[in-house]
Amino acid sequence: MEVLPVQNAHVEYQKQNKWYYDPRPLLEDQKCGAQVEFLSKRLEEEIRAAKRTHLSCGEVLLPCGLLQKVSKDILQISESELCGLRGMNLYLLFEGEEDCRRLSFVKIDPTTPSTFEVYLTFKQANAGWAFLPQFLKKIARGGTVIISTEYELTKKKLYRSGSTCE
Repeated sequence: MEVLPVQNAHVEYQKQNKWYYDPRPLLEDQKCGAQVEFLSKRLEEEIRAAKRTHLSCGEVLLPCGLLQKVSKDILQISESELCGLRGMNLYLLFEGEEDCRRLSFVKIDPTTPSTFEVYLTFKQANAGWAFLPQFLKKIARGGTVIISTEYELTKKKLYRSGSTCE
C-alpha cells in the first residue's frame, strides 16, 4: 500500500467573501519536490555503485528518509549560487571507523561550468542498529555497512564575484 501526501491548496484572501486560488506556491513546491526526488535517486545510484567498489560490502543500510533530507540540504546550499544545482560538483565521502574514503563524484550538468563544490560525508554508525532483525544480519552477504543519521556538508566556492552562468 502506498501512502500519498495531501498537499494543501494555497489560498489568499483578497476581498471580503472572495477567495483566490494562487497556483504559484504549489508549483514551486512541486518543482522543489522533483529536484529532491531527482537528487536523492542520484545519490542512491552512486551509493549502490560504490557498495562493491569502495565499501567492499554486500549491503549498505541507510536510515529512512536520509537521502531526502540530504538532498533538501544540498538544494538549500545551492540556492545562493550563480548556476544553482547545475554548477555543483558533488563529492561523496564515507567516514568509517578507520578511514575516510571518496566514494563518488557527481556533476549534475556537465555543460554548465562548475561554480562550487559540495563535500558530502556519510558517517558509519558506531554502535550499529541493535534492533536490526537477526534474519537481515544473516542475509547480508559480504558484510554490512550501516550509515548513521549524522552527515557533514561542506561547501567550497570556485569563483570570484563577476563570474556568470548561462
